[in-house]
Amino acid sequence: MGRLQGKTAIVTGAASGIGRASTRLFAAEGAKVLAVDREASAVEAVAAELRQQGHRVLAEAADAGSEADVMAMIARAEKEFGHLDIIYANAGVSGGITPLFEQSVELWQETLRINLIGPFLAIKHGAPLMIAQGKGAIVCTASVAGLRANAAGSPYSASKAGVISLVQTTANALTGTGVRVNAICPGLIETGMTKPIFDSAKARGTEAKIGQLNPTERAGHPEEIAAMALFLASDEASYVNGQAIPVDGGLSSTLPFKVQRR
Repeated sequence: MGRLQGKTAIVTGAASGIGRASTRLFAAEGAKVLAVDREASAVEAVAAELRQQGHRVLAEAADAGSEADVMAMIARAEKEFGHLDIIYANAGVSGGITPLFEQSVELWQETLRINLIGPFLAIKHGAPLMIAQGKGAIVCTASVAGLRANAAGSPYSASKAGVISLVQTTANALTGTGVRVNAICPGLIETGMTKPIFDSAKARGTEAKIGQLNPTERAGHPEEIAAMALFLASDEASYVNGQAIPVDGGLSSTLPFKVQRR
């Protein structure tokens, strides 16, 4: 029996990268999934692929940072599936690499709207359904950039630090309800968001150096983050709550240093 057999889930940012990998894994493990993304045709393609494999996966075109859209997607999941057990608030944007003094208020507002307000809205509108049934799991995508400097630009890093605080404070706000809230802090993962980094390295012939700062000495794959999301969403993580767990090859375990080669 699958680890999510009988459960229902919403995954945002499901059209590509970590969200797509998580949607595939959740479905393979028995969950009925509402896959959500702003890219309507892309998220429908993911859902169609999984339906062809015999899974119950629906697609929803929505903006994870819009309260109206979040309310609509949660209402649809409840209507289609009858209940809601899991939300993986994964949708996010990079915020770009604009130098600090050239960053606009609008850039910050849009990055925070999607990366931080989006997970807040998922919790605000999804948790009540879970509270009513006495159980549920909410997982948010944060980042190692929310733990330490120099992993990304200021707007992105601040938004992800906010996600870490959000899961801590909301886990405590939901004390005694049976609803768990946790975050994943990915390191460098090859996704559509990080594609420019990988493309640039390939163009320079330095692809082998990607990930050299972590002890595992490589970048990660979306499926490796999806595996952590599956654990946190499942009953196996029933005693894990209010945590922000790095999945980064060990990057956040250390300070900058010069590797001593054997």
